[in-house]
Amino acid sequence: MKSGIDTKAKLLFAACLLVATIAGAIWYLFSVSRYATYHVYTREPVSGLMADAPVEFHGIEVGKVESIRLVNAQTVDILVSIDKTAPVTAATVATITSRGLATRGFTGYVFIALENVGADSRQPVLRPGDRYPTIPDAPSKLVTLDTAISQLNDNFQAVTALLTSILDEQTIASLKQSAESLQKITQAMAEDTKRLEAIVANTERASHRFEPLMESTHETVIALQAQVLPESYRVLTDLDNLSTSLAAVTNRINRDPSILIRGTAAPSPGPGEKP
Repeated sequence: MKSGIDTKAKLLFAACLLVATIAGAIWYLFSVSRYATYHVYTREPVSGLMADAPVEFHGIEVGKVESIRLVNAQTVDILVSIDKTAPVTAATVATITSRGLATRGFTGYVFIALENVGADSRQPVLRPGDRYPTIPDAPSKLVTLDTAISQLNDNFQAVTALLTSILDEQTIASLKQSAESLQKITQAMAEDTKRLEAIVANTERASHRFEPLMESTHETVIALQAQVLPESYRVLTDLDNLSTSLAAVTNRINRDPSILIRGTAAPSPGPGEKP
């Protein structure tokens, strides 16, 4: 009885193993059928490029590097697997590119970038003796940290040499003189700023003193309106009346100068006049 159970267990295990194997084979065949393999022959350095490195088409990952082998002293064969939905044609070129300054580590990695440089829609060429079609290569865009530092150093030396050839001793002396003049102007502006701050402070203090003066002036104006102006109006009125009286007396004197001798009393009645 026990041996029968063991036999069934073995058969069940074998069946599960067979199913898993078949499923794996189906998945592998399906995966393989989705991708096409291409050669990329290059004479450029491939430092940092490794198997399973991504292959991108216009920035979209469409495959990976399968293997890298040295064909001869000048040529490297890179085998890439690319999704069949990617628009790879005879106009497609492959560029070995680094993202970041380093070819290894956390600051960057090397990958293959694909792009179309024409309108040729035919399939890539299959070279004689090759198993897979070939994608032509383009000049690589590998920028390592050493290369970047070297280029920076070269550029700095070139700029230094250019400045040395342009700036003679007289020009340098003129620049120094201009710098000294600019420093003097800056110091003068700083002193003027301090003076301006002092003027503003004095003006602020004067404004505090000017406020009581304005209040007293306002009170004086009110007093003038309430007391001085009415009294002045009465005096002017009296002077006007007096001027009118004097004008009347002057007219009477002009008409009858004898008034100055006999006064303004009425004359005695003459003969036949009633008193």
